[in-house]
Amino acid sequence: MSATTNAVAERQTAPSSAHPVAGPARPKKRGWLLALLVVLLVAGAVWLGHWWRVGRFIESTDDAYLQADSVTIAPKIGGYIAEVLVGDNQAVAAGAPLARLDARQYQAAADQAQATVDARDADLARARADIDQQVAKVAQAEAEWQAARVASVHAEADVRRYAPLTAAGAATVERLAELTSTRDQARATVDAKAAAIRSAQTQVTSMTAQIAQARAQLEAARASQRQAKLDLENTTLVSPLAGRVGDRSVRVGQYVQPGTRLMTIVPVKSVYLAANFKETQMRRMRVGQRATLHIDALHGVELHGVVDSFSPGTGAQFALLPPENATGNFTKIVQRVPVRIRIETGPQTRNILVPGWSVTVDVDTRSARDDDQRVVAENADG
Repeated sequence: MSATTNAVAERQTAPSSAHPVAGPARPKKRGWLLALLVVLLVAGAVWLGHWWRVGRFIESTDDAYLQADSVTIAPKIGGYIAEVLVGDNQAVAAGAPLARLDARQYQAAADQAQATVDARDADLARARADIDQQVAKVAQAEAEWQAARVASVHAEADVRRYAPLTAAGAATVERLAELTSTRDQARATVDAKAAAIRSAQTQVTSMTAQIAQARAQLEAARASQRQAKLDLENTTLVSPLAGRVGDRSVRVGQYVQPGTRLMTIVPVKSVYLAANFKETQMRRMRVGQRATLHIDALHGVELHGVVDSFSPGTGAQFALLPPENATGNFTKIVQRVPVRIRIETGPQTRNILVPGWSVTVDVDTRSARDDDQRVVAENADG
């Protein structure tokens, strides 16, 4: 029994080779934890320092979209579409023709307007010739009046010369009567020629008014001609700017009226960013501040821009139905202010930007960090 007991005791006290003692493992694990903690503390300190110097001045929003000042193409006159010169999504230059209307009726109207101008021009020329002729008649009447006056003066002198002779018996009474009759006829002729002068002068005044009327009719005809030419030119629709054709709905043979929407020209190379920031983010935002753009469609691409302008009111102020906060139940909602950001990038990148894409934008407002102190100082002085 004692031998067996000793053997059991020896096995219990001897170390087992299958389960060795792991004494140094615990200190090694503590070392890794301490190193990890140090790294986290350093990273946190770096992040906190960056946030204090930069991060707290960054205003971000994902309520931002690319936009372009598109132009709707619509005819100024009515008619049937004779030709469509562009296709869907086609790039066009400024002044490029887009579509043509049937111009036959407008060409006829332009020709008729030209004929009317020619006729009115002829009327004016004839009126001017008539007045020149009438002026000549006035001069002729004045010359005849002068001759009648000379004859009247001569007849008056004859009467005065023969009157004493008749009284003395040196001349006959019949001769004096004949001279008196000639004098009276000369006086009447002078009055008639004076009346003819006045009549001719009145005709000149009337013809001058006719010339003014003919000139006015000519100007009216020329105005109609310009309108006819303008209508003829408007049968060709041209692009007012460079861009790409979008939303094209026009087809050959279609009848269109003035103002009918045919297509839209999108200036894709003039795309800008419209970002809607909360009113609480606008305190330090200023024109000229730098912005960083991340476009959802261009993953991993970082673009840059500059704050260009601010809307003069929140989006609610320009809504179709502005809110009436003075009526009914009131619920305060944080308003947003549209901010226009100019994108600074090259032509290659602009060629792939599409209006309507979603963008996340970060605006660096550090340039206005001292404005808060100025505002506080102004209020304190006031």
